[in-house]
Amino acid sequence: MFTHFKLKLNSMQIITGSFLLAILLGAFLLMLPISSNSGKVTDFITCLFTSTSAMCVTGLVLVDTATHWSFFGQLIIIILIQVGGMGILLVASLITMFLGQKINFKYRTTLQEALSVKSVGGIVKFIRHILKSVLYIELIGAALLFISFIRDFGIFESIWHSIFHSVSAFCNAGFDIMGLKQNYISLENYRSDIIVNLVIMFLIVVGGLGFVVLKDIRYNKWNIRRYSLQTKIVLTTTAILIVFPAIYYFFFEFASFDVCPRILSSLFQSVTTRTAGFNTASFAGMSEVGKAISIILMLIGGSPGSTAGGMKTTTLAVLVVSTIAVYKRNSEAHIFNRRIEVQIVRNAITIFVLYLTLFLVFGFIICIIENIKLIDSLFVTASALGTVGLSTFVSGTLSTASRILIIILMYLGRVGGLTFIYAVVPSINTEAGYIAEDVTVG
Repeated sequence: MFTHFKLKLNSMQIITGSFLLAILLGAFLLMLPISSNSGKVTDFITCLFTSTSAMCVTGLVLVDTATHWSFFGQLIIIILIQVGGMGILLVASLITMFLGQKINFKYRTTLQEALSVKSVGGIVKFIRHILKSVLYIELIGAALLFISFIRDFGIFESIWHSIFHSVSAFCNAGFDIMGLKQNYISLENYRSDIIVNLVIMFLIVVGGLGFVVLKDIRYNKWNIRRYSLQTKIVLTTTAILIVFPAIYYFFFEFASFDVCPRILSSLFQSVTTRTAGFNTASFAGMSEVGKAISIILMLIGGSPGSTAGGMKTTTLAVLVVSTIAVYKRNSEAHIFNRRIEVQIVRNAITIFVLYLTLFLVFGFIICIIENIKLIDSLFVTASALGTVGLSTFVSGTLSTASRILIIILMYLGRVGGLTFIYAVVPSINTEAGYIAEDVTVG
């Protein structure tokens, strides 16, 4: 498939372009009359919004997934979620290997960028490992969810619900098909269901760790000392971002719940807020502090090379250790007895500033257009940019202009702001010939 293909585009352009083409194809398929329950053509903006949300594993919707889309439409959505979660280049590579063709070196380097691996060596073996891991995890998740869903649905419907929600959870998408009971209800009816809560949380966390981290854990198991620096950072940061927000939610947001659903809801909301998009409790009733904490978690997101979006846990960790190094007046940032390269710190700062700028600018614009509370506008903006899918109001009430802005944010949030910039801005070397001069800051 790629053996005789001469790669004229750089890696970043291929990644951004492939996502865009897949989104447009998904939108076209969703516009077909067979995709809707009514048998009518759904308008282009709604289809484009849904396709972008699915491909970018976000979960924001303009129409209820269960009631508006037919089984064919839902099948298109879950395929887009699976492809978007694993990465379209990875899926194309799997097809190529299945057909018995070889992947050329240039395409391997593109895969290296897309999967956030350090070298092209062993990339084909790594792809096979990813495929097996994804299939096993999603099938196990679906089997466990079936235990709970069979109580509420028929056998075939339970199977479809189990598969759909397992794929959606692992890919951190947040799409659900529970709307037959109540539109936009998500998993609120399963607030006290231990199996559903634990399985969905497990799938979200595992999907958000990153394929490189999962491979490291698989091979080194409980021998933590042999974990790579990235694995240590990802696991530590993920644990902190789950535990501390959950404590806040438990004491301040869900105090009216009974003990069991209170614990489950606190943990679930802490996990799902970092790019998954499911919810077992309404965010509309949260305090502004609770919404603000959720916004921060959504912007952070998951980890590099995962199914999750956001500016990534490693970016946050690098910023924190760099700040601590400045406080201690250390010349270099370090963590787990390893030094962080200056270029990595620069990249982390750039990503943080880029995400913060997009978040605030788009949030202010949507607030003005829709004439809604700023906190609600920033919430949906963070949700789109972090590819989360949560909202404090029904997204279907947004104007066409705001829908287009959110589509752009979802796309940028999934492909990555730096990836998009590297794809559209030519590389120009302007480093030589300047005289250094001190600038006072702070």
